[in-house]
Amino acid sequence: MNRTKVLMLSLLLGLSLCACGGGERASEAKSAGKADVTADLHESRQGQGDKAAHAEEESGYIQLTAEQLKQSAIAVAQAGPAEIREALPLYGVIAPNAERVREITPRYTGVIRSVGKRIGDAVRQGEPLAVVESNESLENYTITAPLAGVIIARNANPGEQAGDKALFTVADLSSVWVEVSVFPRDVAKVRVGQSVRVKSADRALSAEGEVIYVAPFGSSTNQTVTARVLLDNAERKWPPGLYVTADVTLAKTQVPVAVRQIALQTLEDRNVVFVQREKGFAPQVIQTGRGDGEFAEVLSGLQGGERYATTNSFILKAELGKGEAEHEH
Repeated sequence: MNRTKVLMLSLLLGLSLCACGGGERASEAKSAGKADVTADLHESRQGQGDKAAHAEEESGYIQLTAEQLKQSAIAVAQAGPAEIREALPLYGVIAPNAERVREITPRYTGVIRSVGKRIGDAVRQGEPLAVVESNESLENYTITAPLAGVIIARNANPGEQAGDKALFTVADLSSVWVEVSVFPRDVAKVRVGQSVRVKSADRALSAEGEVIYVAPFGSSTNQTVTARVLLDNAERKWPPGLYVTADVTLAKTQVPVAVRQIALQTLEDRNVVFVQREKGFAPQVIQTGRGDGEFAEVLSGLQGGERYATTNSFILKAELGKGEAEHEH
């Protein structure tokens, strides 16, 4: 009996030891499997990162769809010949063309019976403006517009007496004047017939005009001489009263390759333009020469005929910086 118990205890002890050994081996195998999976995952991620980096290095382009170009309002132009101007910058104000302004007075004194137009209304030549009853004949007569334009002043109300004063002022604003101030040191540079580039204060508008008058006398108030520029205003973009800049052209130089000044961006202290390729836009370092605020001469880095981003090219610069920041992280 005692011998039997000893044998059973020995058997149980052996089985227990085997079980312990198997568990340790299973644990070791499990740990080894985890290590293998982690290593494979690391290699996979590393491989994907290398591929992504390689793809980015290969592309180097900012890709935008036609819809994205439209939404961002990025304009594209073609590099080519341009005229660089040497200009004299002056400041002035838009004024009505006085040769196209009419004050309308009544033919006979009388009582104003009706008024059909207000300040700011557009009128056609011959269009009725008011009706007046003559004091002498007691008959009504109609006051009409002597030219097509806009009512810029009105001194007429029903029931009032029409006398010697002007009842309306009509201005044809299809052309306007730019009254610019010229300092004495620059008077000799400004002559009738010179072309002038006029820009709004915010630089959003630009148009070409011509010097039509230089005053023979100066102003004792501000010690300047007034020069007058005739500016086409058929689209009514230049309302009188606005301050503008006027660059009077002194000389013109033709250059073989130029880009618009607005296209220039700075990367690492170098001038670049974003050139449009088949794969997208890419920054191109260029060396510039003469410029006039509108165009910049290209000495190297860009060929005539190449297309580049002009308006809103800073958006491409921002996208490029964003991509570089993501790549660094």
